[in-house]
Amino acid sequence: MATAILAPGKEQRVFSGHPWVFRSDISYVKGSCKPGEVVRVESAKHRFLAMAVYNPNSQIALRILSHHDEKIDSDFIHARVHRALEYRRSFADLQSCRLIFAESDGLPAVIADQFGSVISLQCLCLGMEQFKQDICDALEEELHPIGIYERNDVPVRELEGMEQMTGLLHGTVPDIVEMRENGIRFGVDVKNGQKTGFFLDQKENRAAMAPFVKGKRVLDCFSHTGPFALHAAKYGAAEVIGVDISEYACQCAAQNAKLNGFTNVGFVAANAFDYLKEKSMTDEKFDVVILDPPAFTKTRQAVDGATRGYKEINLRGIKLLKDGGYLITCSCSQHMLPEPFKQVVLDAAKDCHARLMQVEYRTQGRDHPILPAAPETQYLKCGIYRVEQSSII
Repeated sequence: MATAILAPGKEQRVFSGHPWVFRSDISYVKGSCKPGEVVRVESAKHRFLAMAVYNPNSQIALRILSHHDEKIDSDFIHARVHRALEYRRSFADLQSCRLIFAESDGLPAVIADQFGSVISLQCLCLGMEQFKQDICDALEEELHPIGIYERNDVPVRELEGMEQMTGLLHGTVPDIVEMRENGIRFGVDVKNGQKTGFFLDQKENRAAMAPFVKGKRVLDCFSHTGPFALHAAKYGAAEVIGVDISEYACQCAAQNAKLNGFTNVGFVAANAFDYLKEKSMTDEKFDVVILDPPAFTKTRQAVDGATRGYKEINLRGIKLLKDGGYLITCSCSQHMLPEPFKQVVLDAAKDCHARLMQVEYRTQGRDHPILPAAPETQYLKCGIYRVEQSSII
């Protein structure tokens, strides 16, 4: 087995618990290995540090699997999958759950989501691709899904030297899979939907809005297939309007509403920026405005532009609220950190001469666990604010 020797001082990152080592932090590799193979990692003084998968063609050249000098094989992978599932069995409904959350579960760049009786799987780094069958086998043994579908149609795979691909890995997978989230029925397009088919990370945040929507008029922007909107409908909203730019997403959302028998929710296919701007210049008001946009930036270099986008939608959303209404505002942009995002929302409120009262400030659900040593594992922000209009001169 080859050994990656780190440059002097670079072992501190490993000691801190971060699961990545960058290519520039490696001094040299002793022995021969192919990209994607498992290697030992040592300090410049040849102290053992970790076992990792190695890809010299990636900026993240080493992805740590274990801090013990142990064999990385099928048994190791099965044990890691079992550990991830045992954690979730303590609190989650595994029928609508992120089963494996990559580095947080010690399986770097591996994502597994369960929707009903189907699992959607992603392997996004070369080193874990070799263990894909072991991961599938472990999931089959633990959960007995009717099917496992591969959603590796992600551009980051090309940076790892892999092709994008989708396809059946086990059993059978229908075109639309029915899943229940917080008791609400959803049809999930595992084969063609965004990401793995459905956004599970907001599950607990959607449930958290229950006290604020009963009997209220609710606007849900960037609604996608309607999860926030349908939760508001279930929790007793008088009227819910969902807005998304995708006509297909709105059709799916309407179908989901029909599936649940909700008659208090409708969907509009429109650009949410334009819709918010148009409505904010009228006298129309809502009791609750929900903003859950897609990531506005995927790089640090684009944060300034993303900040302007977040400020605009929050400013427009606040203007649409009645006095005492609630703003539920989110960001899934990893590079938009929690405190700067709070400041963006506060700045938007100041421009509207509104006063914010923070009710809750939340993050992704517990099935997307966060490693404090790796800030990259925390990406979702969800603020719930009560808004007092015209309270600041």
